[in-house]
Amino acid sequence: MTTAPQRPAAAPASRGVVTPLRLTWLHLRFQFLETIRIPMAVIGNMLFPALAMAFFVVPQQEVAQNPLWATTAVAGLAMFAVCSASLFSFGLGVAEDRQLPFDPYVRSLPAGPAPRMAARIANSAIFAVLGLLPLIVVAWLFTAATVTVLQLLAGIGMVLVALVPFVLLGMAIGYSMPAKAALAVVQVVLFPLAFAGGLFLPPMMFPAWLDAISKVTPTRAARDLLDQALTGTTAYGGAWLVLLGWTVVFAALATWAYRRDEGRRFR
Repeated sequence: MTTAPQRPAAAPASRGVVTPLRLTWLHLRFQFLETIRIPMAVIGNMLFPALAMAFFVVPQQEVAQNPLWATTAVAGLAMFAVCSASLFSFGLGVAEDRQLPFDPYVRSLPAGPAPRMAARIANSAIFAVLGLLPLIVVAWLFTAATVTVLQLLAGIGMVLVALVPFVLLGMAIGYSMPAKAALAVVQVVLFPLAFAGGLFLPPMMFPAWLDAISKVTPTRAARDLLDQALTGTTAYGGAWLVLLGWTVVFAALATWAYRRDEGRRFR
């Protein structure tokens, strides 16, 4: 009696591994599409720095026609645009997201918060760079601001580095309070930091006591490091330590606020 030959066992179906990088990409794509669905938000982010340059710097010929001063003005306005976009997009944006029914579902998924937060930072970086393009065009056409290709690349890299602490601060605000309160807090935080950091007035005009306070703010550190990248002017000693220190502090605050909110909503 012969037995029929047995069929070989079917190979198990391969399963695609969802890596943290892929999860980050999926969140980034979703957030990018969600952002561009509101064209006025994108257009406003791109036009504000350029309009500020056109109205407040270009008419002052003694500044606009001085290569060093004009480039320094570009650095200050670029940092204000980055700070404003980061704080409003994340301080207010995160608070508004928390009010949506879809947000608790996304946060209950097993992926964890890291891919979503990394995607938020990357999305902010994309729109920060896009927002600087009209500013660069206005400065190139109507002022004597000048940079080499290497200085421009170094400046863009510095903008992306300086973006991180303000995104983290925005997240800390957004996860700590409702949207109406977040809007008020962002305004209260943004403008004092901008003035103290020398984004509107050059720090050389500050009295000694204000200059000392200014040097411990993240806006002043970011502004001076960006100015150094664009013009070669040496930033004050300790600027990197101040910026990195605030990044660590804001990262801790954002993590604490996220976990506190998660404990309240998913208990």
